[in-house]
Amino acid sequence: MAAPMDYTAPELSARVEEAVREAGELIRQHDRRPRRIRHKASIKDLVTETDCAVEAMLRESLGALVPEAGFLGEEGSPELGLSGLKWVVDPVDGTTNFAHGVPFMATSVALCQDGRPLLGVVNLPLMGELYSAARGRGARMNGASIHVSETAELVAALVATGFPYNIDPHREAILRQLRLAMPATQGVRRAGAAALDLAFVACGRYDGFFEYALNAWDTGAGVLLIEEAGGRVGAMDGGPYRLGGPDILVANAALFEPLRDLLTAAAATAL
Repeated sequence: MAAPMDYTAPELSARVEEAVREAGELIRQHDRRPRRIRHKASIKDLVTETDCAVEAMLRESLGALVPEAGFLGEEGSPELGLSGLKWVVDPVDGTTNFAHGVPFMATSVALCQDGRPLLGVVNLPLMGELYSAARGRGARMNGASIHVSETAELVAALVATGFPYNIDPHREAILRQLRLAMPATQGVRRAGAAALDLAFVACGRYDGFFEYALNAWDTGAGVLLIEEAGGRVGAMDGGPYRLGGPDILVANAALFEPLRDLLTAAAATAL
């Protein structure tokens, strides 16, 4: 009887990284030619031919690596749940950036068991950086170990956030957060790709990140990167975060609670 597969094994991680690198090469090829763009539910929510081509490529290559896993992709199967063993994939996180020629975009791939990431890869193909993590085995960028920052004071922290496509339900809350966060920190950044933001927290470039209304494929790989790099992941109220939850807060251990307190104060503050 064959031994059960170890989904965190370095051999599998290496093969997933290679599959994601190959998808990144496709993105680089598409980046050199005119974009073909269509809209989803609103004019702000874009999808390019690259999103679909990369997802199809990963569906095939990842399916061959772990045939027993389902595939939850943003473009082809967003309605599937997180139960069981699943690949959770965003082929092009930051599609709006990519459509406008801005290189801040990522491919996010996570292998999850009942919504718990076991293995994750975030590739920034236009920036030449590939981040990977396996549960219990640490986090890396281009093969080198990474760790969250050691910044201990909020006033010295560089933090990031993002804005949902459907901004109306969250607009006032976001404005309250920004009104408090901008003077309380060294700066607030918005790159427009949550997987990139999470990777930047994992490697210590950002000290924290918070956002509303992210999907499982936006955060599946990134939260594992942060946990394996020594950071904390939760909801904005400090409770546990589950993939696809209404909001997320990540930071190094020293800043998680000060950021949580800032977001709690923002929620109670009138504009």
